[in-house]
This record gives sequence, C-alpha cells and structure tokens, in this order.
Amino acid sequence: MSDKDNRKTELLIPAGSLEVLKVAVNYGADAVYIGGERFGLRAKAHNFSLEDMTSAVKYCHDRGVKLYVTANIFAHNEDLEGIRQYFEELKPVGIDALIISDPAVFMMAKEILPDVERHISTQANNTNYGIYNFWHDMGASRVVSARELSLKEIREIRDHIPEDMEIESFVHGAMCISYSGRCLLSHFLTGRDANQGACTHPCRWKYSVVEEQRPGEYFPVDEDDRGTYIFNSKDLNMVEHIPELMESGIDSFKIEGRMKTALYVATVTRTYRKAIDDYNKGIDVYRNNLDYYREEIGKCTYRQFTTGFYFGKTDENSQVYDNNEYVKEYTYIGTVEKVDDKGRLCFMQRNKFSVGEVIEAMLFDGSNKKLKVKEIIGSEGKCVESAPHPKEPLIVDVGEMLPVGTVLRRGTVH
Repeated sequence: MSDKDNRKTELLIPAGSLEVLKVAVNYGADAVYIGGERFGLRAKAHNFSLEDMTSAVKYCHDRGVKLYVTANIFAHNEDLEGIRQYFEELKPVGIDALIISDPAVFMMAKEILPDVERHISTQANNTNYGIYNFWHDMGASRVVSARELSLKEIREIRDHIPEDMEIESFVHGAMCISYSGRCLLSHFLTGRDANQGACTHPCRWKYSVVEEQRPGEYFPVDEDDRGTYIFNSKDLNMVEHIPELMESGIDSFKIEGRMKTALYVATVTRTYRKAIDDYNKGIDVYRNNLDYYREEIGKCTYRQFTTGFYFGKTDENSQVYDNNEYVKEYTYIGTVEKVDDKGRLCFMQRNKFSVGEVIEAMLFDGSNKKLKVKEIIGSEGKCVESAPHPKEPLIVDVGEMLPVGTVLRRGTVH
C-alpha cells in the first residue's frame, strides 16, 4: 500500500449560517467552510458576521472540528484596502484557514495572518502538479483541484508534489458550466460578476434564439428533443465511488453548497461520513451498504446525478435539458433545540406538518426513526392541529425524547 493510500481523509462541509454549521458538525464534518460578509463567491448566501464567526470557531474547536473562511473573489483595485482591513478584523477570531483565489489576496493573508493556513480555491484553475508546487513554494498548505480533473490526473498530481501539500477536491454538489467556476456569463447578461461573488446562475436558465429581423419571435434551442436548458449540469455525486477517491491521494472530500438548507447538509454529511467510515472498516463493509448510500443521498434536493470529470470527459448525459428543477423527496421540519421536562421536542419550525403525520428523525448513527406527531403546541402556548407558519417556535410531542441537534424531516409523498 502506498503512502497516498494511508492519508487521513477530511470531510469538508459548507455552511451558510450558524444553524447549518452546527448541523454539519453534529452529523460528522471534520471541517466546515463558511463565508464572511465580504469577499467570498457566494454574496447571496447568509454568510457570517464576525460575531457569528467567533461563535462558529468556538463551536467547531470545542468538538475538534476545523473552520475555514472563503475570501476567494478576484479582487479589483477598489477591493484591496477593504480586504486588508477585513483580514485585520479576522486576527482575533481564530479561524484555521483562508480559501483564496487571487495572488494579491494571498500575499495580504500571508502578511497579516501568517499563522492561518492558506488554501488555494478551485477558482484559481488548479489543473497540474506544477501549479501545486508553485503554491507550495509560496506558502500554501492546500490546493483545491479544478473540477475538470480526472482521478488519474489527481493521482499524477499526488505523485509529483510534496507530502505535506494537501489536495482538496469536490465530491458532491452543483457543477458549473464554466471552467472551474470562472464564469463571465452572469456579468455579461446582468452586470453581476460571478468572480466577485454575485453570480445569477444563468446556466440554469431556459434559452431561446431571437433573429435580429424578427424581434419578439423566440425559437427553441434544442440539442435534442428534450428541451432548451443547454447549460444546466447534473449534480456531482461520488458517494458510490469512495474507494476510488480514497486511493487517489485526495486529502479533503469537499461538499458544495453554502446556500443549501440544514436538511441538505445533514443528509449529505451523514451519508458521506458513514461511507468514509465504512470504507475504513473494510471494503466489504462499504460495498454492503451501497444501497443505503444511494437511498439516503437521494433524500436531499438534487438535479439528477453525474460523476463529473472523474472518469473522463463529460458528454450529453451530464446535462439536464428539459428543466432546471430540483428533485425534492423530503422537506425540512426543524432541528431539535431542547427537550422539555415532559420529553417534548422544542424547535423552530421550517415547513408545514400536522398532528397525526409520521415524520422522520435523522439519528446521528446513520439510522432513521419514524415518529408519529401526537401534539403540537404553538408559539401562543395552545394546541394546534398543524404548524403552517415558518420560523414559529413549537413544542412537539412525538412520544419519544431525541438528542439535541437531531434534524427532523417529512416525506413529500405520503
């Protein structure tokens, strides 16, 4: 067995809020990446204030989990002074790493936060081992591979870089139509720059053609008879290929989705955590649970699945031509915040559910428990038959106590 097969694998999970971060940690993340209020590539995500970031660091570090912060915009002149000030503000927070694309931003981080690791974002188009060695010489501890790389190419990179240079690779989530996410389409169509964190996701739009002499007449753009969503990629899903990933020399398995819900994060984190742990117990343990991984990963929202570029170039089967909608089999009800002296669950409700319904608790060991809702007490202290109002604090009797942090979900088909 080679050294690369013995490398400890990190499960790296996204979080767009403190609530979602706690879910990621509770369900098995080794590290979490978040955005601050500025200079990340998800401007529409909730993102973290410095106060929230400080709370996030404490929550993570108390549980042996690392916290990384994105600062991966491609900066313009007017950004540089603000970035410098932002890094000064981050000094007392205690984050573990910054994720950076821009060389100027990298050098500022190296100067202002020398004790914070610097990771190079996928946005920097990291496609060969020479790039990894360059960034290693500059002081980076990790490089995120371009999503266009195959497992064969990643193995070659691992063989040509220092042992202490880490490889991080996306293994699950949305794919971008543009090379490593460096998209100009959003800025061209709307004036909102994807490389400044303001992408409007035009790859998910439905397109038609208008001929200049025929204004108002729209002609469909069809690659085949299925539709006109010509840029709309399927979502990456590598949970059925953990052995290949583990053997490639990747140090960190990264999940995409800083704008995703707590239910998505709980589902993906728990499934990949179990898959990695099962593989480490033995290849047969992993293979015996493939049906479980497939079933569970299908319970979060997704746009159909692909293995991306990992096994070669993509083709027409990597796209979704007929719509841009998610498959959604479960909705998020809430996360248990406390249990009262009668054993009832207290949480902030996220989607409608009713007395008499059967809901599902996602237990931390990977199993699910179906529970019948016996009673719902609304925010006014009165019993109600259903809870239709999002973000209403509820007390719910399901006949059992559950651990704090347990995510509750409801099937959309009954």
